Amino acid sequence: MRHLLSTRGLALDEAVHVLDVAEEMAETQLREVRKLPTLRGKTVVNLFFEDSTRTRISFEAAAKRLSADVITFSAKGSSVSKGESLKDTAQTLQAIGADAIVIRHQASGAPQVLATSGWIDAAVLNAGDGTHEHPTQALLDAFTLRRRLHGADSRGRDLDGVTVLIVGDILHSRVARSNLWLLSLLGARVVLVAPATLIPHGAHGWPCEIRHDLDEALAEFRPDAVMMLRIQAERMRDAYFPSEREYARQWGLDSARLSALGSASIVMHPGPMNRGLEISAAAADSPQSTVLEQVANGVSVRMAVLYLLLSGERAAGGAGERAQGEKEAER
Repeated sequence: MRHLLSTRGLALDEAVHVLDVAEEMAETQLREVRKLPTLRGKTVVNLFFEDSTRTRISFEAAAKRLSADVITFSAKGSSVSKGESLKDTAQTLQAIGADAIVIRHQASGAPQVLATSGWIDAAVLNAGDGTHEHPTQALLDAFTLRRRLHGADSRGRDLDGVTVLIVGDILHSRVARSNLWLLSLLGARVVLVAPATLIPHGAHGWPCEIRHDLDEALAEFRPDAVMMLRIQAERMRDAYFPSEREYARQWGLDSARLSALGSASIVMHPGPMNRGLEISAAAADSPQSTVLEQVANGVSVRMAVLYLLLSGERAAGGAGERAQGEKEAER
């Protein structure tokens, strides 16, 4: 991989390889010393034009645990707020020697422009662009699913035969789009569940099934996992449903629906959660919930992506062995 802009362009072997390397990275994080020397001398820039907590911190942690130098750039308080263009910002980062740029932008397609414009030589990682995609979120979701369903020793495994319901604000969700392409690539059956007003135009041509009644979908598909999506009120300019109370009643994962799921089903959410709207506290905090696992797994997955983009195809286990060797040499 030269860049990671989308899950739609990934090949099956590429996706499984990223997940397998993430398994190796996760193992290194169980050691007493979790830091690897793999990206020593590399500079990773987090370029965030939209607010973020989980994704930004996760990328920072991933890069630092690989010993990269990390620069976090927020549009607020920077020259961007004075009208500086994406091109000028990118060329500034090129001048300081950025090796990888992790970009979150409110405009769909901004990472693609950055990667293909010729303005920079750095690897570009899409950390969320408009309502387009969020590929590392989908990778960490798939990683979490694979571990929950197949155990920690799940290398080489896909998600063939797994059924996943993605429920909620599909229209504005880049997480839903990235998960749709990646999960279907890995063999999962994907079902989108939402009011008709929150299903994107053209979704009937996607590799998924679409339902509008959550209770009927739960009974029909008996899913292995239910992924609840946040209602993105900040992107809404129209009334997409009668009221929050009505939405929670028809499409929220409440205690009754959690019980109907069965104890073997997984409850997922990319965060941040609107408790009491799309998900109840009982569901969010239940043993079936993977919300905190997703956050933790995000570091391992982003370590894997940074490693593969900036260090080629060397094995993560080899990186860990080199780290141990260097520690012994320093003694």
